[in-house]
Amino acid sequence: MSDKVTPPIKAMILAAGRGNRLRPLTDTLPKPLVPVCGKPLIEYHIEKLAAIGITDIVINHAWLGQTLEQQLGNGERWGVNIHYSPEPEGGLETAGGIIQALPLLGESPFLVINGDVYCDFQFEHLLSQAKKMCEDNTCLAHLVLVPSPEHNQIGDFGLNEQQQVIKSGHETFAGLSVLSPALFKHRAVAFLKLAPILREAMQQKQVSGCLFTGYWSDVGTVERLAETQKQLGCN
Repeated sequence: MSDKVTPPIKAMILAAGRGNRLRPLTDTLPKPLVPVCGKPLIEYHIEKLAAIGITDIVINHAWLGQTLEQQLGNGERWGVNIHYSPEPEGGLETAGGIIQALPLLGESPFLVINGDVYCDFQFEHLLSQAKKMCEDNTCLAHLVLVPSPEHNQIGDFGLNEQQQVIKSGHETFAGLSVLSPALFKHRAVAFLKLAPILREAMQQKQVSGCLFTGYWSDVGTVERLAETQKQLGCN
């Protein structure tokens, strides 16, 4: 039995998007602070991360970042430590934002949560996967996929019988993942998307995944926000 101690697992919540499709709400609020059933969307994620014992959370921001920092503070009220990674106006895209935040995230695999999704997915699965990836450096990413919703019928990726994520398929990336810092090895901070980097790793069979069929919503438009609140019984 290995006596290697697994280092504390950290998490990053992606919160740098402008949220144009949620205007006018996002004219004065960063998208992750848009309320769902009276609570800012990002606070659901913080609560779930705290509940599984993750106490170091990195949040990137660009649009109205100071508002986000003022609202959330240092995380003390949830019993966590929030670290912020400010980005230039317009943001750095998903991969660029993560690469900039790597010094705050450490050398172990970390959870990544999109700040604009709502779901009842159990984050314990992500924590368990992160611990496995600490031992198995052949896996560089673990993605949660969902059946493609109406607004993304083409899908993003697929899942094969070996539970490996493949480059084409009819499932949608849920915005929930575990990523290894090694996925971004030798990449400089720049405006950079995540999907092409993931597809490179998929070619080497270094991306695992799971399919989640519970409640999940990409709260990206005013209409989807209203539908989410309706589904949750608060609209």
